[in-house]
Amino acid sequence: MKHFRQFEPFIALPHLIKWLPISFVVGILAGTASAALLVSLEWATDWRESHRWIIALLPLGGLLSGWIYHQFGQTVEAGNNLLLEEIHNPKSIIPFRMAPLVLLGTDLTHLFGGSAGREGTALQMGASLADQLTKILRFKGANRRILLTAGISGGFASVFGTPLAGTVFGLEVLAIGKINYDALFPSLIAAIVGNQVTLLLGLHHIAYLHSPSIPPLTILALIYAIIAGAIFGIVARFFAQITHKISHLFKTKISYPPMHPLMGGALIAIIVGLSGTTKYIGLGIPTIVDSFSTQLPPWDFAAKLGLTALTLGAGFKGGEVTPLFFIGATLGNTLSLLLALPVPLLAGMGFVGVFAGAANTPLASILMGIELFGLESGLFIAISCVVSYLFSGHSGIYTSQRIGLSKYSALYLEEGVTLANYGREKVKPKIDLPDDGKERGSKSI
Repeated sequence: MKHFRQFEPFIALPHLIKWLPISFVVGILAGTASAALLVSLEWATDWRESHRWIIALLPLGGLLSGWIYHQFGQTVEAGNNLLLEEIHNPKSIIPFRMAPLVLLGTDLTHLFGGSAGREGTALQMGASLADQLTKILRFKGANRRILLTAGISGGFASVFGTPLAGTVFGLEVLAIGKINYDALFPSLIAAIVGNQVTLLLGLHHIAYLHSPSIPPLTILALIYAIIAGAIFGIVARFFAQITHKISHLFKTKISYPPMHPLMGGALIAIIVGLSGTTKYIGLGIPTIVDSFSTQLPPWDFAAKLGLTALTLGAGFKGGEVTPLFFIGATLGNTLSLLLALPVPLLAGMGFVGVFAGAANTPLASILMGIELFGLESGLFIAISCVVSYLFSGHSGIYTSQRIGLSKYSALYLEEGVTLANYGREKVKPKIDLPDDGKERGSKSI
């Protein structure tokens, strides 16, 4: 074994040669799918804003979306959670129909006036298209896991224009506190290629704000940043929990699945009609942009949080991340009234901080903040993301996400437990007590 180490570079070369062309193909598939998504969402948003009466038909749009999935998409209904389950516990190739179904479902959500994002759609299209290569390449085990991870990275990078964040997101989202680096090179190539494909197809990503005014990192500024990060994490935790509770409520009270988005759509349409504004539905990009330069109403983040949780909890298709950007940026904007940090900086910190806490991906979120807002804001961005990650606890928007390592050294959690199972009676955490060396609880699941 000692002499074998000198031959490791000869193992690395075949690894690169093997995965370079495969990752290129995955990136092309993910980037093309994301381009189609971005174009269709732009059309849906513009048409809705020009014909706002269509929001009154949101219940019918929800019924149509729910019926389509009930008839043709029950095997892919779990969405992003299905991707995570297949990576951790592979059973069968993800059906190709996941890609067109989630694209259609997301477009219907935005056309009729639901509040959702686009990341979930991009991940599902990227991974499901990538998994079709499994049939051709006859991949199993680790190779298929790497392939799916690269598809997730390609989808994330291409829809947001952040290849570095996309690379790490695909690795980091699988399990809290644990990263498998054998998929690093394929994920990087897929993310870079996916992003370049969208650019070559003429798509341009939103420029929120580059290089906001950065104050010196004094002790007081550090404290303010930590306070902001803690608030972002608590809000992220609340968003994830309320979304899951609404989903559970619909599933337990209404037996016919297509009725979930119909009833949820009716509630959303009534709320939007009474509010007299459409700023809290769709992606909410204009408000996100405004949060960096204009003092916004302090309730903006709460309104978006509520409508998004209701939209996704009722079963409408779409992602969580862009609404999380909205929630975080407007919350940061509001915190500028209490914390002596510049508005653009706090908006940027919230933009990625709430996402870091809700998705349990602090490293990817830090990279995204740097890619979007510049290296100068990196320290504040990092503080926001890490503290938010800690304060969101072991909860998150992806219930199939595994616990690889507890967020806190004093709390032992069994590796492999999903967020869906964490907190149930059969999962008993063990708390280390360093003063007497004793432990409480049980490892058993």
